[in-house]
Amino acid sequence: MSAPASLSAARSGVFTLGTLLIAILGGVSAELIGFPAGWLMGSAISVSIAAILKFPLTVPDWLRDLIFVFIGVSIGASVAPNSLELLGQWPVSLAALALELIIIVLVTGWLLTKLFKLDAGTAYLSSFPGHLSFVLGIAATGIGNARQIVIIQVMRVLFLTIAVPIGAMFLPVQAPDLPAAGDPLSIAQILLLALCCALVGLVFVKLKIPAGMVLGAMAAATIAKLGGAYSQPLPDQLVVTIFILTGALIGSRFIGITWLEFKAAALGGVIATAVMLVIVTAMAYGVAQLVDIPMAQIWLALSPGALEGVGALAIAMGYDTAFIAAHHVIRLLLLSFAIPTVALFIRRLEAKEKGH
Repeated sequence: MSAPASLSAARSGVFTLGTLLIAILGGVSAELIGFPAGWLMGSAISVSIAAILKFPLTVPDWLRDLIFVFIGVSIGASVAPNSLELLGQWPVSLAALALELIIIVLVTGWLLTKLFKLDAGTAYLSSFPGHLSFVLGIAATGIGNARQIVIIQVMRVLFLTIAVPIGAMFLPVQAPDLPAAGDPLSIAQILLLALCCALVGLVFVKLKIPAGMVLGAMAAATIAKLGGAYSQPLPDQLVVTIFILTGALIGSRFIGITWLEFKAAALGGVIATAVMLVIVTAMAYGVAQLVDIPMAQIWLALSPGALEGVGALAIAMGYDTAFIAAHHVIRLLLLSFAIPTVALFIRRLEAKEKGH
């Protein structure tokens, strides 16, 4: 290796370590103050701020691809093994949940394209109510403007965190005794799963599927989980590491962002979330007319995120937590299929427009 090339590699290594250090510090800080999705959003925001302040940042291609693989692994591993069985329960509210997600994505995406003039990729990825790490992972592959998407999604999480559980502050909430989690996957199992996910991801990339590495890894991990190949969760340390790395990758895309872009995206996030809450409320009211379940319980089940606050309210108000949890599991399962479907449609639409 020539001297200039060696110097460039060393500089890139230093910049990468600096990026990861900023991400770690941001994640730790956000987690300590109780920021929603702290490890992910703290690292993304801290690296984003550093990028805006012109810090030298970089995420090399090899690390980017590794992050993509483990994003897919984490999503697949988080799917409950009995997710498909839950589809047969509470058919009216589950049908309302599916319809609600379609309406939210269509209305919010249309609103962001027409009112805020965002491109289709940015608008529709910003409109998904949940699966934040998956949305940001796909955004990092080049679909939409990742910088605007992360701002809008941050506003959604923050707004929901305030709007949904605010009543829990005034109720005597006692944390339930949760069953002990099973032993996590071993290092050998993780490496084998990651290898299989990477191979499927490479096949997806070869087939020119949008966000192929992420989607291929997710598909492999999800099919293996639902097929009974494994049932253990990922180790907490690995999940935290994946969140931090994803945040660093997303934050590095904030290089060159203007304050005008930030203001437009932040306002879009607040308005988009308000629209989501209106849709959820209307849907919950409609379902309550058809089933003998309290509207508030239905509303919590159909809530587009903020699961921690939803759970606290459900416990405090004596609602059926199994009903609520099942709907949130199904919401994430539906989004796991809806997000790549929309991403594929957007990529083909963009290709068609370029062809003309």
